[in-house]
Amino acid sequence: MSNFQQAQHDRQVALWLVFCAAVVFGMIMLGAVTRLTHSGLSMVEWKPLLGIVPPLSEQAWQETLEKYRQYPEYQQVNRGMSLDAFKRIFMFEYLHRVLGRLIGVIFFFPMLYFALRRRIRPGLMPHLCVLFLLGALQGLLGWYMVKSGLVNEPRVSQYRLTAHLGVAVAIYAYMVWLILDLIFLDQQRPAPGRRPHARWALLLLALVYVMILSGGLVAGTRAGFVYPTWPLMGDSFLPPGLYATAPAWLAAFEDLTTIQFNHRLFAYLLFVLLSLFALAVYRRAGSQRDKLAAALLVLALWLQVALGIATLLLHVPVALATAHQGGAVLLLTAMLYITHLQVRQA
Repeated sequence: MSNFQQAQHDRQVALWLVFCAAVVFGMIMLGAVTRLTHSGLSMVEWKPLLGIVPPLSEQAWQETLEKYRQYPEYQQVNRGMSLDAFKRIFMFEYLHRVLGRLIGVIFFFPMLYFALRRRIRPGLMPHLCVLFLLGALQGLLGWYMVKSGLVNEPRVSQYRLTAHLGVAVAIYAYMVWLILDLIFLDQQRPAPGRRPHARWALLLLALVYVMILSGGLVAGTRAGFVYPTWPLMGDSFLPPGLYATAPAWLAAFEDLTTIQFNHRLFAYLLFVLLSLFALAVYRRAGSQRDKLAAALLVLALWLQVALGIATLLLHVPVALATAHQGGAVLLLTAMLYITHLQVRQA
């Protein structure tokens, strides 16, 4: 195969992965809407194949509602819910699950096609197989999360929700990294040629990901409602009751005040570190691409900070909170781009 043909094939695979990454991004956003509208527990059964068909008749809808009535969310939160109101929350969760299946289809069959036509460059196929397995794991993890809210408390475990979000974001980030590899293939260099900011880039990329997981804990415990004030939490920077559990470390995962405080503190730290990093890259930029990457990182950072503060002050409205989750993924995308520049590109 000529270099020209391989370059064409790489572009085709890259475009397919861009489409897949965009759909995964949409899935993350729809997941936020599903959570924020309290729709995630409306489907009390997991049918990987048959579940793609929604109730099609009034009788089928009544039977589906009757199944929902047997579970804690209806009995403790939504008792007396009308069929029309149930349909609204059901459809969010239904669309979320159908989109998850659709992602599997638009990933697996093109991957199979490219593989059979030998259009996937050597070394890439194992990464694609890992992505597919992560997608399958994500489906199982989603049901494992939902099950935690069908037992006693009508609320999913914050640990399972954070894990579910973390795997979704990891799949997206993995795809974006492979896309950057394919797009800038002719400009990559061996590892010893890394730029001076490469280690910082990798560290900050990991911290942005951990920050997203921290947001998962806030979402899973609804800690964002506890102190809807900024810059203080109530009347002070250090609110009462921080780390007041026994053992104290458990508060970081289960105490609402501590979870929100940690998320804020982590945000302040990242704001400073990412700003300094972007400035350092910009000042020592070897190309316009470096300057662009630094500028995009700063823009994504400021956008995310603004969305976070607005979401808090306005008591977590669905639209803003969804945008805040999307902003976190955009910030991660900007960090992936600048990291790829520092680690892989000449």
